[in-house]
Amino acid sequence: MNSDKQLQEAEKALVPIFYGIDSAVKQNLKKVLDSFRRHRVGVHHFAGVSGYGHDDLGRETLDQVFAEVMGAEAAAVRVQLVSGTHAIACCLFGVLRPGDEMLAVVGAPYDTLEEVIGLRGQNQGSLREFGIGYRELPLTPSGTVDWHNLGQAVGDNTRLVLIQRSCGYSWRSSLSIADIEKIVQVVKQQNPDTICFVDNCYGEFIENREPPAVGADLIAGSLIKNPGGTIVTAGGYIAGRADLVEAAACRLTAPGIGSSGGATFEQNRLLFQGLFLAPQMVGEAMKGNHLTAYVFHQLGYPVNPLPMAPRRDVIQAIQLGSPEKLIAFCGAIQQHSPIGSYLSPVPAEMPGYESQLVMAGGTFIDGSTSEFSADGPLRKPYIAFCQGGTHWTHVAIALEAAIEAVGPA
Repeated sequence: MNSDKQLQEAEKALVPIFYGIDSAVKQNLKKVLDSFRRHRVGVHHFAGVSGYGHDDLGRETLDQVFAEVMGAEAAAVRVQLVSGTHAIACCLFGVLRPGDEMLAVVGAPYDTLEEVIGLRGQNQGSLREFGIGYRELPLTPSGTVDWHNLGQAVGDNTRLVLIQRSCGYSWRSSLSIADIEKIVQVVKQQNPDTICFVDNCYGEFIENREPPAVGADLIAGSLIKNPGGTIVTAGGYIAGRADLVEAAACRLTAPGIGSSGGATFEQNRLLFQGLFLAPQMVGEAMKGNHLTAYVFHQLGYPVNPLPMAPRRDVIQAIQLGSPEKLIAFCGAIQQHSPIGSYLSPVPAEMPGYESQLVMAGGTFIDGSTSEFSADGPLRKPYIAFCQGGTHWTHVAIALEAAIEAVGPA
């Protein structure tokens, strides 16, 4: 099997797609640069403060820039947010109260939210333990939003609708901004006061608009994914309606402190620079995803999305069909990672996940999925989820080894 020849053919076929991605990168980068210019970002914004984090000019300006880029009223960008799941949990606990209901409208949420909601685990202070109800609108058999039932799904106690933009660990299409806009419209027609909250992880800068620009009330995500530009070392963000952002910030800190606290520990320069780099890094990840989809589709494996399909996040799924192939695939990616190339991924338990995971994560920042990584739960049909990539040429090098490792379907 000549993996090098396969990749060369794929690269030639994808030239028009790559050109289109570069055009989208330019639009998003211009949006970021325009905001930096309007807010007069300078080196004085890079200084950090200690202790309580009072009067952090860099943090305050970054919040304003981030809100503007996301099309939101306000934002809270904080290194104290441990992960995207933590940012989402702050939003849910900030907005929901006992007796309220949360409705997930794109099927089951990502694994790490199950214990936040109370679908797994107990005595951890889940939403369910605080008397907050939960319902789920299943996807259609074809894996799409059930638009018919969504039109009558909002109940009297439905305070918040959860919209997960990315496919997560499910075999479905991730949502486009147009999809999110339609969901918001359908929900608001039933009750304009219902909060539309988007789990925005993996979706930032894929298109030239973000969910608040099409009516979403609140969004959250991780800084070690798209908006950190592969260099931010930790943190997450919350953006949307100002009152809702503040409510979420009060759960991160405390009532009365809210968004006014939280030292950035000399990280402001990285946070600004990461946002500047983010459109380019997302573009490279999208190119790597197209390349991955193309070569494994040619080998006969089911892939999602399909090779030439529009990208809606930075995740590319490959249905490998056996635990051996999933482990071999992740092993090949790990061996061609810059960090920990000598390690061999083995299935293991991970906090927040129901199934064992096998994970190739040879990244400079632990858990960064804006760098190139691959993982998957050890359950049928044994899907590898490839994420991120600082430059598509690195993806191409790793794919050569992955093709050799798993062979044709």
